[in-house]
Amino acid sequence: MTEDSWLADTRTSYDTVAVAYADYVRDSLAGEPYLRAALGLFADRVRAAGGGPVADVGCGPGLVTAHLNGLGVDAFGIDLSPAMVELARREHPGLRFEVGSMTELDLPDASVAGVLAWWSLIHVPDDVVPAVLARFRRVLRPGGPLQVGFHVGDVSRLKTEGYGGHPMKVHVHRRRPATMAAWLREAGFTVEAEILLDPDREVPQAILVARHDA
Repeated sequence: MTEDSWLADTRTSYDTVAVAYADYVRDSLAGEPYLRAALGLFADRVRAAGGGPVADVGCGPGLVTAHLNGLGVDAFGIDLSPAMVELARREHPGLRFEVGSMTELDLPDASVAGVLAWWSLIHVPDDVVPAVLARFRRVLRPGGPLQVGFHVGDVSRLKTEGYGGHPMKVHVHRRRPATMAAWLREAGFTVEAEILLDPDREVPQAILVARHDA
């Protein structure tokens, strides 16, 4: 599987399910106190680092981007799917959303005060993740926080049907926190915290908080 093919498959898949996905997640944060707390922690870390613009990479329909803005963070969204970005702009007209890929991340060096990548690295192949994390570090200001959310496990599966029963073609990669932490350290981050969510479920979730040290 080439980089171009998995990126194209991911883009097409999320263009296809965009409306159904937006409906599915619309009220999802309301019932997730730990996720809201993690976003509050991220907002605090951004302020502690001096504040400034924050990139929500893989923002989808903009739910989390909007939540961060509600917490007083100057967050903007980037997503691979043009349909997702169109939805985000329509549902959150006062906020900034751009079409873009985390494999390129067309932002100037040291231009953002924080990077959020919530469950957006799950479709990125293992051999590409370190380069993506290096790009996150490049665009972050020294001292700025990075928060990454992902599925915990050791397997990858091909997802062929998605939200609303629409066809998809994306690989979903589950990873161990120790693996993600090692990649972060190799990319030049200091790992500040590892948060394990729903440890008794079949597929737990994890959030890692890291810092760009100069």
